[in-house]
Amino acid sequence: MENFRIPLGDWVEAFVDFLGDVFGWLFDAIATVLGVVYDGLAWLLVTPPFWVIIIVIAAVAYWVKGWKLALGTALGLLLIVLLDQWETAMDTLALVLVASAIATAISIPVGIWAARNDHVSRAVRPVLDFLQTMPAFVYLIPAIIFFGVGAVPGMIATILFALAPGVRLTELGIRGVDTEVVEAGNAFGATPGRILRQIQLPLALPSIMAGVNQVIMLSLSMVVIAGMVGAGGLGGEIVRAIGRIDVGLGFEAGISVVILAMILDRITSALANPDRRRGVGKPVRGSSTSSETAQPLPAATA
Repeated sequence: MENFRIPLGDWVEAFVDFLGDVFGWLFDAIATVLGVVYDGLAWLLVTPPFWVIIIVIAAVAYWVKGWKLALGTALGLLLIVLLDQWETAMDTLALVLVASAIATAISIPVGIWAARNDHVSRAVRPVLDFLQTMPAFVYLIPAIIFFGVGAVPGMIATILFALAPGVRLTELGIRGVDTEVVEAGNAFGATPGRILRQIQLPLALPSIMAGVNQVIMLSLSMVVIAGMVGAGGLGGEIVRAIGRIDVGLGFEAGISVVILAMILDRITSALANPDRRRGVGKPVRGSSTSSETAQPLPAATA
């Protein structure tokens, strides 16, 4: 009994080898597609003059929040330029945007499905717990085995690491919609799909956008770990600084990561709170809520 041991690691290794042998062609195709998308977006961000990208991002910040956020965004990006971290920052931004977009495209439909089906919710919950509690470094092992080294395994590990909050907050937002509003839609004869599109999703949008915000923040938190497998960008600079014990380089790259995180956080937070966008102002006490204005439409008659 003292020598008894469950060879779980051997089983997992055999399973991973099996996946690599059987689905190697699929992993190669995924790596090619992700590599093309990442390279294209990185080229789009790096090729134009830096001031063009700063103006575009500042314009987005102005549209979602106002001139204060736009000014802070422009100054933060200009500081990255002055630190000579612009190209690496844009590589990191491209990786984060691609990984966040894919994670969001997966997490929102899964969250909707879990909110509409209790069996799916019970099945998904332990998977999400596993994804959130697994150490981030562990994701790199299968990613390297299936996709090699470079930006693609970093993106795959980032996607897996960032999935959970998007699913949880999407499900929470839809389940949190007032049942009376949903029942009113049923009373008008609206189909389940129409109730989802015109009632549940609009009312759950703040929670969903909060999930998107968390997906982006977790993606940014993975850039250093992704840099350890050759993903480059600011994560690669930080890993290089650690190897050389270069405090200055590590501080400059770290500050650049913080600036990107603050910009993305403020922009996505503003999108999650439409009442606080530019030109709308603060919500007035006693004013009607979105649940009062998002009334269900009568079903179309034949």
